[in-house]
Amino acid sequence: MSKTILALLLLAAGTGAGYLLAANRGAPQADAVTTHGEWVAIPNAAGDTVRAYVAYPERQGTAPAIVVIHEIFGLTDWESTVADDYARKGYVAIAPDLLSSRYGSTRALGDSARQMVGTLRGEDVVADLEATLAWVRAQPATNAARVGAIGFCWGGGTVWRFVAAVPDLTAAVVCYGPAADTMMLATVRTPVLGVYGENDGRVNNQLPAVLRAMQAAGASFVADSYPGTGHGFLKPGRRGHGTDAAVRAQADIDAFFARHLEAP
Repeated sequence: MSKTILALLLLAAGTGAGYLLAANRGAPQADAVTTHGEWVAIPNAAGDTVRAYVAYPERQGTAPAIVVIHEIFGLTDWESTVADDYARKGYVAIAPDLLSSRYGSTRALGDSARQMVGTLRGEDVVADLEATLAWVRAQPATNAARVGAIGFCWGGGTVWRFVAAVPDLTAAVVCYGPAADTMMLATVRTPVLGVYGENDGRVNNQLPAVLRAMQAAGASFVADSYPGTGHGFLKPGRRGHGTDAAVRAQADIDAFFARHLEAP
């Protein structure tokens, strides 16, 4: 059983759903289930280019989409494997490199990528995410009315900015990401699932303020912590990864996305 931090459902009913995070297996590859994975260049409002990895599912008709937002280390090989896993589950999944419109790519920055993420302005990051969202919605493979987002660590905090700026996102998952300013949550209309490590007080101690802000906004927010886990536990190598608690967290995220993105 998990230790529940919060279990609040406001307006919209339901919790749980997610994805399966694979071990870091290097460069992204299409496999027998993922019909196609490729790198794309997306123009943003400033006239720059956002580099992103997109993976397409093998299914008939159009598919819901998920925007995958990377950690503070920039877009690494791991986020591409996450996108591939979502494609195997039937989603169009796109992982933008949010350093790319200013610095070329995470890979080009090497060890300084984490430092450079700290220089990004929130409004510029949101603008790149809006460009990514517009691009994926315009693809013939995508059901434009059903697009969600998930972010990890810094990317989890960025999900809060994203849903505050784009209230018509269908669903969002915040994985152990703090909200930079809970006042911005007043505009959130998207159902949000929060996934937290039990031993991550730096982030978890903010949750009561997030809860109050989401309640005031009339938005749906369900959050849980998972026993024996620490910050970043959905990624290989982090405390609690590969445990029953981490498997259950992934199943909860899967159920949440299936409920909101696959619903008629």
